[in-house]
Amino acid sequence: MTEPNFDEHDTLPPSMDPAVGGGTEDPPRDFIGIIKRLGPGMIIAGSIVGSGELIATTKTGAEAGITLLWLIIIGCVIKVFVQIEIGRYTVSHGETPLAALNRVPGPRLRVNWLLWYWLVMMISILGQAGGIVGGVGQSLAIAVPITGDYAKAVQVPNEADLLRYVDFIDHDQVTSPDELPEEAARIKRGNEFIAGRMERLGERGGKLIATTRELIHAQSQLAEIADTTPAPTDGESASPAQIELAQREQTVSDIKSQLKEMTSPFTFDDRIWGTIIALITVGLLCRGRYKLIQNLSMTLVVSFTFITIGNVISLQTHEEFALKMDDYLYGLSFHIPEGIAGLKAAMFTFGIIGVGASELVAYPYWCLEKGYAKYAGPRSPDESWAKRARGWMMVMHYDAFASMVVYTIATLAFFVMGAAALYQQGLVPEGMRMVSTLIEQYVPVFGEHARWLFLIGAIAVLYSTFLVANAGFARLYTDFLKVLGVMDPHNEKTHDRSIMIFGMVLPMICAGVYWIPNANPVALVMFGGLTQAVMLPMLAFAALFFRYRMTDRRLCPGRLWDVLLIISCIGLTIAGVFTAFLKLAG
Repeated sequence: MTEPNFDEHDTLPPSMDPAVGGGTEDPPRDFIGIIKRLGPGMIIAGSIVGSGELIATTKTGAEAGITLLWLIIIGCVIKVFVQIEIGRYTVSHGETPLAALNRVPGPRLRVNWLLWYWLVMMISILGQAGGIVGGVGQSLAIAVPITGDYAKAVQVPNEADLLRYVDFIDHDQVTSPDELPEEAARIKRGNEFIAGRMERLGERGGKLIATTRELIHAQSQLAEIADTTPAPTDGESASPAQIELAQREQTVSDIKSQLKEMTSPFTFDDRIWGTIIALITVGLLCRGRYKLIQNLSMTLVVSFTFITIGNVISLQTHEEFALKMDDYLYGLSFHIPEGIAGLKAAMFTFGIIGVGASELVAYPYWCLEKGYAKYAGPRSPDESWAKRARGWMMVMHYDAFASMVVYTIATLAFFVMGAAALYQQGLVPEGMRMVSTLIEQYVPVFGEHARWLFLIGAIAVLYSTFLVANAGFARLYTDFLKVLGVMDPHNEKTHDRSIMIFGMVLPMICAGVYWIPNANPVALVMFGGLTQAVMLPMLAFAALFFRYRMTDRRLCPGRLWDVLLIISCIGLTIAGVFTAFLKLAG
């Protein structure tokens, strides 16, 4: 047997490496045969839906309403062309995605600039995964409380909703002169919803209202004094007015701290459950290989997709939350929401929905682990290789587009849930109330069974993301060490040991992030979305580099595909640049 034809960019373990030789298979030609060989896309779908769809997309629907339906669809569909193009190169050349990206020209420090930014993005995504495991913990803390502290805490509205509600009941003012009738109706519905919650809280609700009133009064007094009190000059002792101003500022700070403790206390149930979930994930990743991850992902993807669709259909049967055909047509008419908040949420969401930057890098790896590159065999001038490679490229096309259909349906369902149930009441899922805010909209409408239906779906969707994300992280960090030159690129035992170690450490780091006081799952996920959005233009450039400089000419796609790829790259570049601008602009 001839020696394997390794090169400096080959970091695959022998079990996956076409350069080792052997293991080639002819691709399936019939539809059923192709379906049987799908799988990497379902893993990616399982990774995608929990972070982008349940959290970010629902938040966007809550903030912007149905207006951005068109952007949600584009965000899901547009990235698949870059996804396949990166996959085409890695599978046909038998290189991991990081080794392939390391070929992109530009400044280098052991590895190139793109991989260093990828590392920054991956570190931020650990915080995102911490937000996701926090979401699982929140769901389980409601479903199966341990001490009951989390379930008790989230019965209370957040500080922003309380301030709005108290202002409403004290001044009997629904709208300001700048508010449109539709906005006024939303605020009124939201206040009516909060009124019901406060009534159920009884004496506890009365204390919350009293403290909120105290804060509003103290802030009003502070503003009056601040307007008439000059700032102290150097060398002068503080005047009585300045001393009073400082005292008022301290009073406001003390009341805010008191109200925060009442509305957002540190709770243990959600964190304990998050840690338990992380430990379960460690056990699965230590023992599980590709087949286990694929089967679990498929099961979870199918379950949460059907549950989510059922929730949306149920919403449409209730007049208060139902969206009419005119609403959907308006959402498809390329409008931009009024106000910068909705636009910011949209851009951050665009970076994370569908195939995010992390999944664009991870997807080719799952294709390699599935065996697509090994089945095609080592690249050679023989026409037999080109024929096999084209066949497996076709399988990869089916796989990527099938998963795109699945996560697009799930994304649209979560977006409609946010637009119909939350936007109509002016409520946005935030912080420790991410899951409970969503649940509370369903129970009054559909009864107690809706709580369990949503909780089961939320646990499935969030856990699938956490499991698959950590499985992908373990493989990609292992590959990064190989590309960096600090690990043997072709030692199977070292490769497996590294994946096992990362599979043990990374889930616990994610759980540890959520134990940080005031950890906000939504903020963590949205920040991860920002770093991914910034990387999208880089991956678009890499995809074009592979297509026009590196791809084997025998595997080049047609002109229509090239047009769609260029449109995809332009869209990703605009999204990345615009998102960075919005963040820097504040």
